[in-house]
Amino acid sequence: MPRRLTVRTESFRLARPFRISRGTKQVAEVVTVELAEGDATGRGECVPYPRYGETVEGTIAAIEAQRAALSAGAGRGEMLAAMPAGAARNAIDCALWDLELRLAGSEIGAALGLPGPAAPVATALTIGLDTPERMGAAARALADVPLIKVKVDRSDPAAQLRAVRAAAPAPRMIVDPNESWTMDEVAGLQDLLAGLRIDCLEQPLPAGEDQGLRGFASAVPIAADESIHVAADLPALPDGYAVVNIKLDKAGGLTAALELARAARARGLAVMTGCMICSSLSIAPGMALATAADSVLVDLDGPLWLAQDRPGGVVWHGGLLHAPRPGFWGGGPAAPG
Repeated sequence: MPRRLTVRTESFRLARPFRISRGTKQVAEVVTVELAEGDATGRGECVPYPRYGETVEGTIAAIEAQRAALSAGAGRGEMLAAMPAGAARNAIDCALWDLELRLAGSEIGAALGLPGPAAPVATALTIGLDTPERMGAAARALADVPLIKVKVDRSDPAAQLRAVRAAAPAPRMIVDPNESWTMDEVAGLQDLLAGLRIDCLEQPLPAGEDQGLRGFASAVPIAADESIHVAADLPALPDGYAVVNIKLDKAGGLTAALELARAARARGLAVMTGCMICSSLSIAPGMALATAADSVLVDLDGPLWLAQDRPGGVVWHGGLLHAPRPGFWGGGPAAPG
């Protein structure tokens, strides 16, 4: 039976601006894929990311280029071979997972060998880049959650981080400069990072300019984000990284993300699961990845920035992210909607 492909773009307004060192976002633009076969429909979502040269238009074109193959029944393996890693492949891969599981009458947990229903995960809640005073005020509202993530740049990261830690002394903390630091800053801020009990420093240096991390013994674990997309990138990764941040949009889907997680752990690297600013349709497979990969850090707060998420999506309470309703994504008896 031929499959029916539907591709569309959707916009989700943010409840408040999201600011990092590269700029400010106020709307999340996603591309949604639906693959239907008989009465079953699988869904996937991706976020084209300009940092990687992606646009909504280019992503839709890349998906449309696979229409004939998908209609003829091409599966996840064929898509891995036919498409590069990135947003377009992610939307297709996640839609195929969902469709396959619905057709089989199975669910994602069983397919990945996970024990029992999806358990809530402690996700990082992000404090966007701002003045130290405003970042401290934002941190005060999150003082009781398990994990926060702090966006910084080169303007005054020491003051920004001190303000956040003073307002929120208890949570674990990830610091993310989004490639904006130099190696001198990475080295010079080591004592501060250790003193503030930072759990992870995420991608401080620009990807491709991080060779200074070779042989560097950091006081806190450093995570690769922009420097790592798929398993094939691992051999070139400097040994100063201790963690890899896996995102479905970078890896090009759950299939490739699981492969990267296995390969990273085989090299002794810890796994962090991250996301873009997105809806719960991106986060549902992200939660499956986080559990299957035994992630030491989870950063899946994308939908929490939206003014309105998709119906039936994830629920956040007390710093814990609860899975979407049964049937939202990943098979199960209920239809999406």
